[in-house]
Amino acid sequence: MGNNTRLTALVFGASGLTGSFVSNMLSEDNRYEKVILFVRNLLPLQHPKISQILFDPEKPEGVADMIRGDHLFCCIGTTIKKAGNKAGFYRTDHDLVLNIGRIAAANGVSSFVLISSIGANPNSRNYYLRTKGAVENSLRGLSFPNLSIVRPSMLLGIRSEYRFGEETGKLVMKVIQPLFTGRLKKYRGIHAAVVAKAMIVAAFRENGIFVYESDRLEALANAPDNP
Repeated sequence: MGNNTRLTALVFGASGLTGSFVSNMLSEDNRYEKVILFVRNLLPLQHPKISQILFDPEKPEGVADMIRGDHLFCCIGTTIKKAGNKAGFYRTDHDLVLNIGRIAAANGVSSFVLISSIGANPNSRNYYLRTKGAVENSLRGLSFPNLSIVRPSMLLGIRSEYRFGEETGKLVMKVIQPLFTGRLKKYRGIHAAVVAKAMIVAAFRENGIFVYESDRLEALANAPDNP
């Protein structure tokens, strides 16, 4: 950054695996003066920079006046099983994310950074990936100077909630990870802390719409900070 302006970061999904890393990293980043977490329930986080705002995911417009800042990090994500059905999953991973995006764009947020998924495609046969692709496309129609979409592969790290299928997948990934080379490299598992750091770096990139596949995230996370 070319001046001494200190920024305000907004985080949705701070209770999740990647969102928790994003929140902690932002609180220790001197470029940010304030870190505002929008949460369903208050989190046990204590830091002078961090404030928390309770909101109803069914009515994000209720906090519209408070979705104001410089960089918004959207780490919202659930599963069909946790949501109860496909409709509930779509309301969270598409409708809620898009509604937040619309409010943030109207309020002049300059960077919107979304965590999506490897394989996201609005034409996918897989409902999860089709929904992720659909919300990516919807966000492209908004007026953010910087829209950055990160598509990690399987996230590594310890969640506060246990997901049996995911934990099994992590064990398998440790065994087969060395086989993912060349074009398959982007399917390697990646630690949530790396994704979080890459998201913050992406927020400072030049204006435009960017999609970072999983194999690019580590390089992005290790890129030098903007001056």
